[in-house]
Formats: sequence, structure tokens, C-alpha cells
Amino acid sequence: MSVHQVTLVEAVRLAALQEMRRDPTVWVMGEDVARGGLYGQYKDFLPEFGAERVVSTPISESTIMGAGLGAALVGTRPIIEMRIFDFVMCAMDELVNQIAKIRYMFGGQARPSVVVRMPHGIWRNSAAQHSQMLESWFVHLPGVIVVTPSTPADAAGLLVSAIRSDDPVLFFDPKNLFPVTGDVASVIEPIPFGKARLAREGRDLTIVSWSAIMPAVEQAAATLAAEGIAADVIDLRTLWPWDQAAVCASVEKTGRLLVVQEAVSVAGFGAEVVSTVVETLGPARVKAASRLGAPRIPIPFSPPLEDAVKVTPAKIVAAAKAAMA
Repeated sequence: MSVHQVTLVEAVRLAALQEMRRDPTVWVMGEDVARGGLYGQYKDFLPEFGAERVVSTPISESTIMGAGLGAALVGTRPIIEMRIFDFVMCAMDELVNQIAKIRYMFGGQARPSVVVRMPHGIWRNSAAQHSQMLESWFVHLPGVIVVTPSTPADAAGLLVSAIRSDDPVLFFDPKNLFPVTGDVASVIEPIPFGKARLAREGRDLTIVSWSAIMPAVEQAAATLAAEGIAADVIDLRTLWPWDQAAVCASVEKTGRLLVVQEAVSVAGFGAEVVSTVVETLGPARVKAASRLGAPRIPIPFSPPLEDAVKVTPAKIVAAAKAAMA
């Protein structure tokens, strides 16, 4: 099996390509997918698979989401492309009240095997309606799997698992990381949901994160290491299910926890991680537990204001040092 250096967007393109070649019931639908998608994630799909399996839709997110569910219920495996996460707001009834609940409502007889791809996160100068990180909304929603990769290999392997899943999977592509490169195998194996990746090993502090903020976390960890603070850096990869065992084992070793998220800190998933760790290990075994995220304001269009809002390596280093105090 060979390994190639590819960008993250090419990695997910290869994963979808592999699965569409493997399984004729897999197909893709969404705005502009026949033209290759907004980011090139479906480049050259139309010539190979034809218009019946690469379906460019009208600009109607509720129609796209509802049609995808209907197609899944009759035995196909649609990849529903939302182009940008924020557009999902136009299809919340179909997603929240239908896709997430239909298997339960029909006693397991309905199989909503859809992948909803939702590129999310801050994208330079994209402003408040195209830069949101609302993954915690959907972790709160029973009935769906929430996937948040940060590397090309993880994005590819998790997308393969998502396409093969009989449960609905919400796949949060980190659009700001689409140009990032990494090794991806020629045959992409599925990565199981709920298994975190240890990005860096340390003894002093556990830093937990996911998705597009991971490079900033790893940069901060390198800075801390140069100053004598060795951090375990854990990339959750999926938020539901999430690897509670790996995080708790790390905090049991280090005694300190910092959760870093790109999203607004208030009511974000970081709070869930902190509370679960403290409840599991007990307050006496956790010397410090904190979270770092964005302030509770819309993402500004102005570059200087956007920079002020974003979680940066410097902010992560400062929060880590505060946890060590």
C-alpha cells in the first residue's frame, strides 16, 4: 500500500471517490457538486459517475436535506453537501426533526444512512454568516454522529467510516485546513468513531482540542515544550461519540486539563469535556481544569477584529501557563 502527500481537501475527495467506486449506492448531492464543489472536493466526479450519482441541486437546503433522507430510506447512501455549515440553518427541521429521529421513531425500521458534509469554522474575511462553529448544537442532538477531523489522514478515514455508517453522520470539514498537507494511504481504511489521536505526549498538562484549531494547539505545545512544559495533546477527532477514556487517562497522569475550541466558549463542547473529567476523576485528582474559546460575539468581517476574536497560539500558551500556576 503506497502513501501520498495530499492536501486535506484532496484527501476527502479521494475518500469519497474510493467509496463511490466501491459501492454503487453511494452518491453525492448538493449545490454545484457536478462542477466539482465549492472547494474542488468532487473534482472529476461527474465524468466518471454521471449525472445520476453526482447531482447538482437547486439552491434550497431544506429540499437537499429532505431529498437525501428520502433517498437513504429507499436504500441508497447519499452524501449531502451543504457547501458551508451556516447554510444548514435553512434545513434544520429536516435534520433535527427527521434525520436525527426517524430511526428511533420507527423502531429501527428506517435507516437514515446519510452523511451531511458541513465545512465550518473561521475562513478569512467570511464574516458572521459564513464562519460559525456550532458543533456543540449537534452533539446535544440525540441520533447523530458528530465528526470533526483536523488532518488529511483523519478526514479521509473518518469520511470512509461516515459513508459506511447506517446512522446519520454530521461531518464538519475544517475548511480553513483544506490546503494543509499530510500522508494519506492509497487504500483508505475507515477510522472508528470515538477514538482520539494523541498528537503529542507530555507529563505536565493535558490539552484537548479538535478540528481547525489543532494546528494552533500544536504550535502552542511546541512553544510550551521549549519553556519546559510538556503537554499531552489530544485531538478528539469526533465529538459524538468522544473518547472519554483517553482524555481521563491523560488527565489522571498530568493532573491538569485545558480544552481549546475555536467556537464560542459559552456552552461549548469544552464545558462538556471539563465537567466529564472532573465528575469521573473527582475534584481531588484534578489540580486544574479550564477551557479556552472565542468570546460570545459574531465573527467580524474586519481583519483586525477577526484576529482579536480568534483563539491563537499565544492565547493557548497563556491559558496553559495559567493552568500550571
